[in-house]
Amino acid sequence: MNNELALMWQDLATDIASPVIVWQLSIIILSLVLAGSINGLLKAYVMKHAPETWKVGIGGINRVLFPLSSLILIYIGQLILSNWQHTSMLKLADKLLIAMAVIRLVVYALRYIFSSGGWVRAMEHLISTIVWLILAFHLSGLLPDIILALEDISFTVGKNHINLLLILQGLLTVVITLIGALWVSRVIENRLMNAAQINMNMRVVLSKLIRICFSLIAVLIALSAVGLDITLLSVFGGALGVGIGFGLQKIASNYISGFIILIDKSMQMGDVITIDNHYGIVSDLRSRYLVLRKLDGTQVVIPNETLITSSVVNHSFTERKARVQMPIQVSYESNLEKAMGLMLECAKNHPRVMQDTVPTVNIAGFGESGIDLNLNIWIPDPEEGSASLKSAIYLEIWRAFQANSIVIPYPQREVRVLSNMENSKPSGLDV
Repeated sequence: MNNELALMWQDLATDIASPVIVWQLSIIILSLVLAGSINGLLKAYVMKHAPETWKVGIGGINRVLFPLSSLILIYIGQLILSNWQHTSMLKLADKLLIAMAVIRLVVYALRYIFSSGGWVRAMEHLISTIVWLILAFHLSGLLPDIILALEDISFTVGKNHINLLLILQGLLTVVITLIGALWVSRVIENRLMNAAQINMNMRVVLSKLIRICFSLIAVLIALSAVGLDITLLSVFGGALGVGIGFGLQKIASNYISGFIILIDKSMQMGDVITIDNHYGIVSDLRSRYLVLRKLDGTQVVIPNETLITSSVVNHSFTERKARVQMPIQVSYESNLEKAMGLMLECAKNHPRVMQDTVPTVNIAGFGESGIDLNLNIWIPDPEEGSASLKSAIYLEIWRAFQANSIVIPYPQREVRVLSNMENSKPSGLDV
């Protein structure tokens, strides 16, 4: 244990049994109360007056404002009290608040960069545990001994002599730089996704490229910071290329296909498509796969390579509207022109049917039981499905046909039984 920590613990043991501790506890409580008030006022002001583009940065500051403002107030009190008495309790509070600020800032960064999930919460607990353990080892004076023990665990890789402490420092540097790079890329990505003048597919492509570039730069900077020669990565790059060529060709094909789809604009989020036996709306476009939300609520994950190599029916490629066909049959005895007029009237009265593209009724042919008709209507929102639409229009047509004596036929068959018993004569008999 270093002299500063030993002196702090010695002063703290002395101050506990004296009235000096009361002044220190009073400053700590007052600082926490004032910091909490400042934090609440700033949060209220941000939610009411700050622009949306500022809320991300201010949200991070607001999250660490409580421990930082408490730290500043306690440090001011420490400077004042140090002229008359010990301030060991205030020094201990400073170290605890610094650890709290670090944990809160890292947790906020993780929640901002990644979507909430089980692994994010696990990482938050892991980071909190590591920070508190480091602080505990520091306060107990064991941290220098642990560092020496890690330096003693060493081994040789090629011509380089590496110890466990260097590896941990490298991992920590990579994690910190990577989180910082992802933070910056996420800020740029949010600004980019709000740029209405850029096509949605191009926004997705640019955001993914920005994240990849920032992550690569962060890793290279981190490796250089810990003293590793980044030219060695050329060997790794060659090995990775061979691995992609043989073992990861399907994965590489899916990623490349995803970028092709995003760039050539053949599919976009919100499009209504049919692929194989799946019909639905494109709810998400990822680098490796597409998420198709079917009309029954289920979601299908389709690899991007399938979209490139298979035929895909995009019902909203050129325009959003879609045609719905409804076959109906009427009897030969019914008034055909009146039946067609009733069908058009029932279709036009439905609120989802487009009026600028007029519904039509066509004669499809003459069937065995009646005349086949096709009602063609157009809807502007195919992603909402057509089952309920057809049911409602069919019901209105049924009511209109009933009221106007239009008959919907059903199959009828005439069966004739021919017998030649009267004309036959039994063999061997005389009549």
